[in-house]
Amino acid sequence: MPVSIRTSLAILLAAALVAAGAGTIGVAAAAPYPTGPVTMTAGANPGSGFDLTIRSVVDALREDRIVDVPLPIQNRPGGSGADFLATMVRDHDGADDQISVTSLAMMINQVSGTSPYGYADVTMIARLLTEYFVVVTRPDSRYQNLGDVLAAVAADPAGVRVGAAHDDEAPFDLLVAAAGGDPASTRYVTHEGGGDQSDALAADAVDVAIGGVSEFVDRITSGDLRALGVLAENRLPGLDVPTAREQGFDVTLSNWRGLYGPPHMPRYAVEYWQRALATMVDSPAWQRIAERRRVTTTFMVGDDLQAFLARTQTDVQAALQST
Repeated sequence: MPVSIRTSLAILLAAALVAAGAGTIGVAAAAPYPTGPVTMTAGANPGSGFDLTIRSVVDALREDRIVDVPLPIQNRPGGSGADFLATMVRDHDGADDQISVTSLAMMINQVSGTSPYGYADVTMIARLLTEYFVVVTRPDSRYQNLGDVLAAVAADPAGVRVGAAHDDEAPFDLLVAAAGGDPASTRYVTHEGGGDQSDALAADAVDVAIGGVSEFVDRITSGDLRALGVLAENRLPGLDVPTAREQGFDVTLSNWRGLYGPPHMPRYAVEYWQRALATMVDSPAWQRIAERRRVTTTFMVGDDLQAFLARTQTDVQAALQST
């Protein structure tokens, strides 16, 4: 039976926060916080979706002078963000100088039992963007479309090496299930993000890979990778890649990304970053980044964010149970 999973793309621009004084000067000059560096962490390797997102945030905040304190970036890979999430919970409780990026991976990790922690264990600051998953391969691959890949997986699961971060396995499982295969038999080769997956493809260590569009878009447009299908409702503007649905597989799945702080992060810090980010998503720098990465800005904070997280966690539970 076809599987169809959809994640909401509703856009909320927190007008009330902007009206309350989230202008560039007000944010940059806010006192008494922040007075020193705020560490920005990607819980995955360079080139991953986490890495690209946190670096995009820092670039936009700096370029448009929204925040004027140092924002050092660190990569702390492990478990598709689960390892640093545990560090945030255990070591930074109550801190105001630690921010990290998260996504659907946080929910998949918790629901699947990979991590004991989830969004309720930290301070969720904002959802920033939404992007779709895409399946890619080498330009010289024998796989010409999703049908070729999924037929090969069904016929000989061990013969198709699928490069995927742990959280990227769920969307590929949905494709396998939609094609009538057994997701449990898929041969996954774990990589922490698109940079590592692209290197593995180039080295012929995997046959196909799946991840967020932003992780592969530069290599797709340069011709270094060939996109086989995107898990979107319609083809993405500026990226002529057929959808899974066009190819007979009724699977649509998007990934959200946002920022979180430690448990019990002080309210003054949370409100500061929500104002700063509300300004950022309207900035020219951020809009250029979003267009280049083929992501949709879906800014959300407060009660709306909490409702979205609860609803999406329920969807993830249902999706994992269906495979």
